[in-house]
Amino acid sequence: MIRTQTLRVFVTVADCGNIRDAAQTLGRTPSAVSMTLKQLEAQLGAPLFETDRKHTLTALGEEVRTLARDLLREHAHTIERITAMAAGREGALRIAAVPSVAAELLPPILTAMLAEHAGIRIELIDTDSAIVQMLVETGEVELGIAGRPDTRAELTFLPLFNDPFRLVCRKDHPLAQRSAPLTQADLRGHRMISNKSAAVLSGMDETGSESESTLSARNVISLLALVRAGAGATILPALATRAIDGALCSVALDDSTGMRTVGFILRRHGSPSPICTAFQNRLLDMLRAAGDLHTPAGPAQGAAPAGLADRGPAPGV
Repeated sequence: MIRTQTLRVFVTVADCGNIRDAAQTLGRTPSAVSMTLKQLEAQLGAPLFETDRKHTLTALGEEVRTLARDLLREHAHTIERITAMAAGREGALRIAAVPSVAAELLPPILTAMLAEHAGIRIELIDTDSAIVQMLVETGEVELGIAGRPDTRAELTFLPLFNDPFRLVCRKDHPLAQRSAPLTQADLRGHRMISNKSAAVLSGMDETGSESESTLSARNVISLLALVRAGAGATILPALATRAIDGALCSVALDDSTGMRTVGFILRRHGSPSPICTAFQNRLLDMLRAAGDLHTPAGPAQGAAPAGLADRGPAPGV
């Protein structure tokens, strides 16, 4: 088998026109270069140079140089791509995230990655926590960003930040002007549009039995549209309330347990790809800069940030 390095020696000698200059270019001794050429010609069973001075190629030598140049060029390109993939500068990444994270946190990170590295391909799926977990567990996506999965799932959860719940209502709603955080008692008697967010709050369930709800919705856009139309108020994670329009407002809740913990979700026995690790580190850096991350620990070291609340499965927003 002809080695790539052997072809590199041959092309260098052919381009330089002599062994001495080629040896200096390659950082090898002239005798080593000469021996490599003899071995190559012996493997081919035909001469590549017209004379021992190596300044004139045979017809076969011309053809071999052309083909060898193409091979070496492709070899260099392949090595460059492999190196880029190992460094997270190239490759494909599929992410599933809850809608609030996908809309509020990820756009600047993904835009920057695509601008810096043309070889990156990223697919983002925004869906609720249960489906995020399923997509990671089945291998359809490499990384999920959502609430803590069921402990029975073959998944690893790396907490990132706590996201408190808030009441979202119209500005003309009776609760909109309350300066103090709202208690469960404050919510009673007001029509609530129930959703999975409300299900994690003590004293409330998804059917809205404690909040006199006769209406439920799953999608954040639909929830906000219903609130805007005056159908009632709803409860959402704070991250999902960042983009509410001027007709609506969000009010703090007096419930220390009323929050979700958002984190990375990965397959338990899998190793993240370099591009996945690069993305995780970018998100961690952004959260640290914004003051939303509680500890400096990150997924690149395989350790979950400590001290964050564990509220079980998070809502789908």
